[in-house]
Amino acid sequence: MSSAKAPGTASVRPVPRPDHLSSYFKLAWRSLTLVTASGILYNAGLVAGPYFEGQLVQCLYDIISGRQTFPAMLRLAAAYLLVILTVQLLRSVKRFYVRRFANHTSRSMRQMLYNSLVNLDQAKAEQQDVGVLLTKAVADVDVCTEGMRKFTTELFDTGVVLIAYLALLFSYDWRLTLLSAGFTPLAYLGASLLRRKVTRANLAYKQSAGRLNSATLDRVGNALTYRVYGCDLNRDQAYEAALGNYEKMAARANFWENTPQPLYHCIAMTGIIWVLWLGSRNVTGQGWRNWDLAAFTTYLSAFGKMALKASSAARLFNSVQKAQVSWARIKPLMKPWIPPAPAPEAAAAAAPESGRQPLLDVRELACAWPGHKPLLQGLSFSVRPGEILGVTGAVACGKSLLGLTLLGELPYQGSVRLAGRELCQLGQVQLNQWLSYMGHDPELMSATVTENIRMGRPGAIQPALRVAALDKDVAMMQAQADTPVGLSGVRLSGGQQARLALARTCFRARPLLILDDPFAAVDAQTETVIFGQLRQLAREGHGILLLSHRLRLFPQLDQVLFLEQGQGMLSSHQALLQSCPSYARIYQEQTRQGGQVK
Repeated sequence: MSSAKAPGTASVRPVPRPDHLSSYFKLAWRSLTLVTASGILYNAGLVAGPYFEGQLVQCLYDIISGRQTFPAMLRLAAAYLLVILTVQLLRSVKRFYVRRFANHTSRSMRQMLYNSLVNLDQAKAEQQDVGVLLTKAVADVDVCTEGMRKFTTELFDTGVVLIAYLALLFSYDWRLTLLSAGFTPLAYLGASLLRRKVTRANLAYKQSAGRLNSATLDRVGNALTYRVYGCDLNRDQAYEAALGNYEKMAARANFWENTPQPLYHCIAMTGIIWVLWLGSRNVTGQGWRNWDLAAFTTYLSAFGKMALKASSAARLFNSVQKAQVSWARIKPLMKPWIPPAPAPEAAAAAAPESGRQPLLDVRELACAWPGHKPLLQGLSFSVRPGEILGVTGAVACGKSLLGLTLLGELPYQGSVRLAGRELCQLGQVQLNQWLSYMGHDPELMSATVTENIRMGRPGAIQPALRVAALDKDVAMMQAQADTPVGLSGVRLSGGQQARLALARTCFRARPLLILDDPFAAVDAQTETVIFGQLRQLAREGHGILLLSHRLRLFPQLDQVLFLEQGQGMLSSHQALLQSCPSYARIYQEQTRQGGQVK
């Protein structure tokens, strides 16, 4: 399997302290520097608008009065146009780099999230569906980065411009500004008072959306079972209840987020009464300052724009509060970066030579599910580079237990040596360098085929698709490898889900592959194709431990470990047919039934 970097794939930049939002801002300091420079210039330049508006009104009045000519109006309009073009150019620069910052932050968060879940402890993974968990977390990443984008944008579009407008207003009449702008803080106070309401409403909405997603997946994934057992009506009622709750929570969250906006605007604009009354007194010479028509128009325009910005800033608080809810949900998943294992070629180069030291050497192994008595005892076998060893037995004989034990997820007694070192002495990074594992459940996330295979790591996916016999299926999809697979792979068939999980396992395959029932949901023809690809991997120096209840291709394996009553019998397929009646019976039954256990 090639580990070459895929064209167009950016290198991964681990985020220091990924559970701190400040880390993501620091990582994008170059973009934020340009945002700061262009943002300050752009928003400071916005005060030119009210100034020129006042000058244009005064010029028009002077033309009507005969004190100015029309060319003066043209010169003033041309200067105004030039200033507007400059300001809008700065705005484009600022918005481009703000969006770039948001995109890079989203990518960094997703990379850290993927890495955390890829290295999730198997015991924790068994307690929750990682695919569903990742789908919900990615949605929270989107909300969080959108909040960060709005915060960064409004810091300049509201913060800097408010300071610029206030400076302009104070320069015209500081007493009037104190009176009229005094209502603006009330809009912020209103937003602050509603903060808990907004936070609670959005948290309830997120929780309801999660329950609805789970109910949808349950209803679709288990539709046949519910239909067979006559539970359709019951499950439909449960789904309708979840849907009704979701609609109610969505409406409530939308109400508290958007309804107060006109109220904020009205509060901030209340000061216009003072501007109209006292500003007109300034024009007539009866106020605190002597104004001409240009000064009054400039002040009125600047105040209106400042009040509008102030009310928008109050709404920003609601967006930030939504982002805080999402961040609180994904923060526990943001673990320190675990470096990916070296390329398979590098690991294979250090692998034991075939015929000498085995990749996996198991002696007198005993293991059990947590809280239970040992299910397997006295197992001894080995897997060398180039070999495929099959493990089988009756239902619940311990195949998956063996796989998880060899993965280092469960305690054991006896000896398990991986590349010459005891398994319990190896860290997670060392295990990842030597082991590739495919579990019984696909655990797909709601993303594209490519993202499900790469899991945030670079590399070409086509070789992995060929190993899983999925390349032709993907080629026929509308967006090919960029096709979304849906929540937990719901848009794929059961066989495609299993093969996508296999492709993920074989992507940058490690020297030893442990595959738990890779043929469970595929037909005989596809099974033959996949096995041929696995045999080719073995020829390249990989060792493969194949846990399967399907025995159709077991005659082609190098060794077979048959599990029965907690013990293991290790031999070739032909020898087991002669010496083990239970194995012979299962094989013969499957042969008569076309290779499937029914």
